Amino acid sequence: MLREDLGEFTHAIAVRQRTRRTSWPNWKNPAVRKSIHFFLAAALALSAGCTAIRYEPDPQPLEPGRLPAPDLAVSIPHLGPCTDSPDRTLRFNSNYPVTVLVHGCNGSAGRFRALAQLYAFHGQQSVCFSYDDRDSLLVSSGQLIGALDALASRLRDHHLTVIGHSMGGLVARKALELERRGEWRNADATIRLATISAPISGIAASSTCGITPLQWLSLGVLPGMCWLITGDNWSEITPYSDFIRRPGPLLPSVQRYLKVVTDERDTCRRRTKDGYCLESDHIFSLAEQYQPVVDRYPQLVNVEVEAGHVEIVGYKDVAPRKLLSILQREDMLATTPPERRSALERLMAILY
Repeated sequence: MLREDLGEFTHAIAVRQRTRRTSWPNWKNPAVRKSIHFFLAAALALSAGCTAIRYEPDPQPLEPGRLPAPDLAVSIPHLGPCTDSPDRTLRFNSNYPVTVLVHGCNGSAGRFRALAQLYAFHGQQSVCFSYDDRDSLLVSSGQLIGALDALASRLRDHHLTVIGHSMGGLVARKALELERRGEWRNADATIRLATISAPISGIAASSTCGITPLQWLSLGVLPGMCWLITGDNWSEITPYSDFIRRPGPLLPSVQRYLKVVTDERDTCRRRTKDGYCLESDHIFSLAEQYQPVVDRYPQLVNVEVEAGHVEIVGYKDVAPRKLLSILQREDMLATTPPERRSALERLMAILY
């Protein structure tokens, strides 16, 4: 599919050149070469930011833990259990709150399985939102607010928590902006929003893609290459986009916004036996996670923590202890009773 898209793109550029009786970019031109050099550097950085941690897909249902018995089974587009099961039917108890988990780039519902299992251990219901991370963020956020509206309309307890990691944080915040009020019909519902390690101020590595003069100097090659890497959201994730620079206020239903900012410096996902870092976990800087307009939201609380980009949500051999502590302190996850702490440790040893 990618090869076909590239062929169509190349053909379109060729037609454009013949129509205008111009030639391909002069690759000896320092400005053109500089734009392509910047692009290649951005491509490597963006690819690193979307590198997925390996995991074994598991279609089995979650262990119920202390979850309330379900009284409803529904199908809602883009929502499903946090597993890799092809059955995306939601089964939950409508008398209790629900937490919606939103994955990041190269993520999936199944990758949040362990976190959902920790919620179940604490007796809290969770579901996962799935989307195509190559779609426009406007499209994905529209799908999310539609799913949240459908879910809230089926709950007797109209309390939702939305947690988005990385790019999922961008999708979640945009979905809950006031401009989406026409798609949100549950004004009596209350929402708590949490974004984790989200590049709220734009992805610095994509800056080259957002520089208009470089786009023109490359005669359209640069935007095409940026699209090949990230898809339809290529122009939205740059620090220069309106999506990033002009965030709107949140819906009145959003009563709290927890923004977890990760200081990812000197973090590592994989090391050799002698301690040499094979794969860094430093994806977004602190500057990429702070945004002056968003940080003035009246509902917002910033919590900064030293943790890697993937470490914060957990992966093999690394349990998300720092995140659990923050969520419990901010009342987004139930406190673990003292008599169950050893059971929680055993569960995390199995999950991670």
